[in-house]
Amino acid sequence: MQVITELVFGKADPGLREPEIAFDFSSAAKNAALIEKLGFDGIMATETKDDPFLMLTLAAQATTRIGLSTAVAIAFPRSPTSMAMTAWGMQKLSGGRFTLGLGSQVKAHISRRYGMRAAPLGPWMRDYIGAVRAVWDCWQNGTPLRFESENYDLNLMVPLFDPGPMEWAPPPIHLAALNTYMCGVAGEVADGLRPHPVCTPRYINEVMLPAVAAGSARTGRNPADIAVIMRPMLATAPDQERLQARIRDIRARVAFYASTPTYRPAFDIWGLNDLARHLSVLAREQRWEEMPEHIDDEVMNTFAVVGTYDEIADKIIERFSGVLAQVGFSTAVENEQDAERLAAMVAKIQAG
Repeated sequence: MQVITELVFGKADPGLREPEIAFDFSSAAKNAALIEKLGFDGIMATETKDDPFLMLTLAAQATTRIGLSTAVAIAFPRSPTSMAMTAWGMQKLSGGRFTLGLGSQVKAHISRRYGMRAAPLGPWMRDYIGAVRAVWDCWQNGTPLRFESENYDLNLMVPLFDPGPMEWAPPPIHLAALNTYMCGVAGEVADGLRPHPVCTPRYINEVMLPAVAAGSARTGRNPADIAVIMRPMLATAPDQERLQARIRDIRARVAFYASTPTYRPAFDIWGLNDLARHLSVLAREQRWEEMPEHIDDEVMNTFAVVGTYDEIADKIIERFSGVLAQVGFSTAVENEQDAERLAAMVAKIQAG
């Protein structure tokens, strides 16, 4: 199993945890090189507080081996041709190491944050990926640009805007998903599936992968060729005392996801409907401080991997071996001892 990490640089508490810091561009090259030196297989950049393509541009220039991926870039605010060009440039700059990870975002953000009119997300994403690939095919193979769908009609590419072929294949496209429709779209048109962190191995195997297989069958593809890559929820620290703070954080995170209707299917499979509905009520009433106490140890350990540095690698292997092609987690390295310990964990997971 390959190991990837999120590209987040800056001061943080020691340990592997969800970052709460903005990207520090001044340290990008140094830290990307460190991530490669520690033995990771890939770096991913998330579109939250900064543009992931800017982060990966800096990382590409400081590394030679490690894979680079958006995880994920929000698709719809960028036109397919604009996204195609950005990804094309990343593939050339990185020497063929780039993967385009796409996410749809939810309708409220599409309309209220990006100011766009939202269409049904699954069909829109299918059209979007088809349009991106049509542009790439035009550039790489000289195929006339003709892509017509419900959402896009592309038929114009003049020499001034055609970068021409490159020596590497166009980048793979991975698709973030949780519901069965989007999983089916991934099976139809994507190269990889990126389950949400709330997805358990059971949910992936029993719900998501059958939907991927059904989508693959519609387009005559082999579902085994669809890579499954995930950054699970983790709570870890050097010792039990410091782990307790991470556990408090992870209970709050599980509670938040359980309260959100979008993520409800991942909880329903475990018979947690009543808990999710109750947490939704607390969230609507903004009683955030009360929510973590409703996540007991059994629920927490169902959705998160929890343990000390000495335990976490074995627990990741036990949970995700045979399920994921790549597993990701965020890192914070404060000193040389942290770096050595992290490198050992990475190597252990890769070997497992």
